[in-house]
Amino acid sequence: MQHSPDFRASWRADLPASIVVALVALPLCLGVALASGAPLFAGLIAGIVGGIVVGAVSRSPLSVSGPAAGLTVIVFEAIESLPSYQVFLAAVVIAGVLQLAFSFSRAGVLSEFVPSSVITGMLAAIGLILILKQVPHAVGYDADYEGSFEFFGPNGSNTLSTLWASVTQLITPGAVVIGVVSLCFLFWWDVARPKNGPLRFVPGPLIVVLIGVLGNGLFAAARPEWYLGPKHLVQVPMASSFSDFAALLTFPDFTALGNAAVWTTAITLAIVASLESMLSVKAVDEIDPKRRTTDKNRELLAQGSGNIVSGLLGGLPVTSVIVRSSANVDSGAESKLSTILHGFWLLVSVALIPAVLNLIPLSALAAVLIATGYKLTKPKLFIERYKQGWSQFVPFVVTVVAILFTDLLEGIVIGLVVGFAFVIGRNFRTAITFAHEGDDCLLRARRNLYFMHKYELQRALERVPDGANLLIDLSSTNYVDLDNVDIINAFIKGAAFRDIRVLVRGDIADRTAPLINAPADEVRFI
Repeated sequence: MQHSPDFRASWRADLPASIVVALVALPLCLGVALASGAPLFAGLIAGIVGGIVVGAVSRSPLSVSGPAAGLTVIVFEAIESLPSYQVFLAAVVIAGVLQLAFSFSRAGVLSEFVPSSVITGMLAAIGLILILKQVPHAVGYDADYEGSFEFFGPNGSNTLSTLWASVTQLITPGAVVIGVVSLCFLFWWDVARPKNGPLRFVPGPLIVVLIGVLGNGLFAAARPEWYLGPKHLVQVPMASSFSDFAALLTFPDFTALGNAAVWTTAITLAIVASLESMLSVKAVDEIDPKRRTTDKNRELLAQGSGNIVSGLLGGLPVTSVIVRSSANVDSGAESKLSTILHGFWLLVSVALIPAVLNLIPLSALAAVLIATGYKLTKPKLFIERYKQGWSQFVPFVVTVVAILFTDLLEGIVIGLVVGFAFVIGRNFRTAITFAHEGDDCLLRARRNLYFMHKYELQRALERVPDGANLLIDLSSTNYVDLDNVDIINAFIKGAAFRDIRVLVRGDIADRTAPLINAPADEVRFI
């Protein structure tokens, strides 16, 4: 049972972590909204709601929610096909209600069946994607939206071709200087950061943002040709007054509830968002230094609540997201106070200081994400999985490669299929040992027997010669299904005609009741 977090004990760690997460979340919220064909402010609303609402309801200490790149295709197609954006918002609200129903039906337990190799593969793949996708931003090529996870772009390009073009043809000197200096500082700060004193609470990414803003200002004064213009900076929608800010909100249109497409969109969003959230939360639990376990059904309740509120205010659907959550863990957060505060900082900064936010170079934020990506996909992780054997290493690598060359959700599905194939393969390994010497035969079940072991059991029994003494050893099992019971029972009934004497070892009275009824002259139990 989880106890309520004591924010008084964790606020010193959570406060600076929340600032880092807000800085990381800002361009991602805008980028996902842009890719989804939605108003930019819709992404910010989703980020704010994901922090404050989902963070308050969730029991995950470190997971951060917001608009997700994994939903961009679904959202884009829905906005294009539905009568209006307001109708799409109604679908988002319905999706949230469906997630509440998932929570009450205890559907969160399904996430526990995902192999750990797939979860760590997902983390490693996201780390690699962050590096590959953010290098172009770090050198000033900002054509792709922030937060993109798809391998193939809409214009026929792909992640690798974009990376190659950015480092060979499209370099912006000012962005390169800021990106390289920022990245070097982050890796240095991880080592040199004081363990005591007030500086230990200063997050490296916050200093990097200051480096970017001040550096670009210096370029404007001393090297104008290196100065980064608006297309290389964060672009937050600006409102000159409270009424203008309120006008950025959009409200759902529930008059189209009779439209079947609305319900199809809502169901699709609910299922995909729930799946992504469950996998993300499970992955965050894997990298939590304290190894805490999140209540998955409560998380579905939190995500549903967030989508209801986000839809009502004009925001995109929200899910738990790995990039922001990883930045949260990496920044030393200890409780969900960091998640809640990051939503609060987004709200305050977007409402009060959008002009300041629009001075931040994307190359500085790219350095933060590249550093986060490296920590998710360190070579040590690949070595550890390799040492654990092929049954762990192959699903891990397949998940990484599949996510890299498709997108997050497709890659996870491919990884799950391979992971489950190895699980099934392990169950198909020899479960029965057969040995004989002279007239004495031994048939031993090494583990529980299921329907998939029927053929193996039959083949072993076929090797028993006439006139033999057969010992069937079931002592290592605690379950033998009825299909295998029938096979054993049938063999016992025919044993007398072949002069075979059968002994059964194991406390099987509760597991193999049909055998107990075999005639005493055909079988003995020991």
